[in-house]
Amino acid sequence: MTLDRREFMVQAAAGLLVSKAVLAAAPLKPGAAASAPARAFGLRYTLASCLYGTLPLAQIVPEAPKTGADTVDLWPRIHGNQREQLDEMGHDAFRALLEKHKVRLGILTRYDLGPLKLKDELAVAQKLQCPLIVTGAGGKNGLAGADLKAAVLALGESLKPTLAQAEQCGVTVAIENHSGQLLHSADGVRWLLEAVPSPRLGLALAPYHLPQQPDELARLIRDAGARLAHFYAWEHGKGCMVKMPKQEELQQLPGRGRLDFSPLLAALKATSYRGAVSVFMHPVPRGVPILGTVAEVTAEVNRARKYLEACLARS
Repeated sequence: MTLDRREFMVQAAAGLLVSKAVLAAAPLKPGAAASAPARAFGLRYTLASCLYGTLPLAQIVPEAPKTGADTVDLWPRIHGNQREQLDEMGHDAFRALLEKHKVRLGILTRYDLGPLKLKDELAVAQKLQCPLIVTGAGGKNGLAGADLKAAVLALGESLKPTLAQAEQCGVTVAIENHSGQLLHSADGVRWLLEAVPSPRLGLALAPYHLPQQPDELARLIRDAGARLAHFYAWEHGKGCMVKMPKQEELQQLPGRGRLDFSPLLAALKATSYRGAVSVFMHPVPRGVPILGTVAEVTAEVNRARKYLEACLARS
């Protein structure tokens, strides 16, 4: 029996569909792996409470989803007072506030405690299922070279009890590089991460406190790799130590100053960074909102976030 051209094409197409269906239903051979599409890289945002000064948590938490953030970062005095507010309102009331707005506690920032006095805070983080505590290294920034390396190695040794508790609590302790403290240089950061291989010790990277050289900042991100636990989208601009016109003060924010964040975001993407990103700056004086109203602060965070997303799209 012969088939005309139209009948042949119809039957061939039907056979192809059947073959695809059979292949899709067939079990994998032992040792074979199903290929899945790679997850697209994206930034995960957290909202730093201190951007709103000392406003109540009840006003700040609802802003987090508006900024694309699913977590909040609570700061204590002098930068804010939301960490103190947590104690005043109680853990149950705080949990209820988070649940109401579908937000989680992502970070407890405790520069006031330093890295060696986190025993009680680690217990709080565990209770509230907060995965990260950010603090400073302490010490002074006058050391360099071999003296700095020796001091950094000593810091690493002193952190062992804190990290042992952090392991028990399921919490990571991230130390920020800070120009006024021991961990003030990229070399110091690298030495500390090399000396303390524990995944419970991470880096909270603040570009503000390092030379504003995009390629060098990107190299540090790549060197830190999986040890990068938090990223501040924060540049130096004109600084944050003296009072200046608001438009100059805001140059600490991404897209307002001169720092090109594109290489930094490309490095975050290359290392598959999964930590949080915080749009950040410090106002003068500390403890006041970065702008006059809640709505203005949220809008400014979103402006910076739009810039970051544009940089990421170019990477």
